[in-house]
Amino acid sequence: MIMSWNTTNKCNMYCKHCYRDAGVEDTNELNTTEGKSLIDEIAKAGFKIMVFSGGEPLVRPDIYELIEHAVKVGLRPVLGSNGTLITSKVAQKLKSAGTMGIGISLDSLHSKKNDKFRCYEGGWREAITGMKNCREVKLPFQIHTTVMNWNKDEILDITDFAVGMGAVAHHTFFLVPTGRGADIEDESLPQEQYEKLLTDIMLKQKDVSIELKPTCAPEFMMIAKEMGMNPRFSRGCLAGTSYCIISPSGDVQPCAYLDLPIGNVRETPFSEIWKSNPIFKELRTMNYKGKCGVCKYKKACGGCRARVAYYNDGDYMEGEDWCSYSNEEKENVK
Repeated sequence: MIMSWNTTNKCNMYCKHCYRDAGVEDTNELNTTEGKSLIDEIAKAGFKIMVFSGGEPLVRPDIYELIEHAVKVGLRPVLGSNGTLITSKVAQKLKSAGTMGIGISLDSLHSKKNDKFRCYEGGWREAITGMKNCREVKLPFQIHTTVMNWNKDEILDITDFAVGMGAVAHHTFFLVPTGRGADIEDESLPQEQYEKLLTDIMLKQKDVSIELKPTCAPEFMMIAKEMGMNPRFSRGCLAGTSYCIISPSGDVQPCAYLDLPIGNVRETPFSEIWKSNPIFKELRTMNYKGKCGVCKYKKACGGCRARVAYYNDGDYMEGEDWCSYSNEEKENVK
C-alpha cells in the first residue's frame, strides 16, 4: 500500500501540467507536529510506502525530520522531486535520514523542451546533477516522465538514458487533465497512440533490467497479460484500494488526479477515513459501469478512475473510454 503526501504547495518550478497548481506555499499547510501525527496514522492504517511529494518537498525545512519519523514507525520513505535542489550535501542528508529512493522528473532529453514544459531555465541540467549526486551516495533514484504528444517518440530513449544513468526505474505518467494540466489537454495522447506506446513500453521491459511502470494508464496490465507477460504489479489503478493522496492542508483524495476531497485529517484521523469513507468503500467494490464492469481484466487493470471521472461528469465508477479492449471481440477472434 502506497501513500503520497503533498508536504507543501511551495515549489521552485511552475510546471504546465501540475495537478496541484503548485508554486506558492499554502498558508494552511500541516506543521511538523501535525505531519508526524499524520505519519503515525498512515502506519496505523497499514500503509508500507510513504511518498513525500509536493510542490517540491525539499523546500520544506523539516523534511529530514519527517523522513526520520516515517522510518521510526516502520514506513519505507521515498520522495517525488524535480531534482534541482539535490546537491551532494542534500543527497547525503536524505540517505542518512533513511530515504529509500527518490523519483526525479525528466520530460525530455532535450534541455530546452524540458525546461519550457517546467517553466524553469536550467531545470534539465540541475535534475541531471541531482541524479548524479544520488548515484554518488548510493541513494536509489528513478526517472519520472510525463507523456505528451511532443515527447512520445522520446520515451523509450529516456528509458535507455535512465539505464545509462544508473536509475532503478523509469515511470511514465500519462496526462489526466486536472489542475494546470487541464490547460494543455490537447497535448495529451489520443487513444491510438496511447495504447501503442503502452505496448512499446511493455516490449521494452523485456529488453531492460530496470522497472518500467506506466502511471494513470492501468491498461498496461491488460496489454502485458495479453502479451504473456506477468508484471510484478498486482493492479493498474490503485485509487482508493491501495493508494491515496493527502494535500498540504490535510485533504484526502483517492488519487492525485481525482479531484475529490473526501475528508480532512485535521477533522478525522486518517486511519478512520481510510477504513470507513463511503467513496473509498465504493471504489473497493469494483462495481464499475460500462465496459470496465464486464472486462475480465477489471481486477488487474481497473481503468483510470481519475480519467473516467473527468470525462463523465465526475462519475468515477464509469467505464474507461480510452481502452479498446473488448471481451466479446477477443471471443469472436477465438
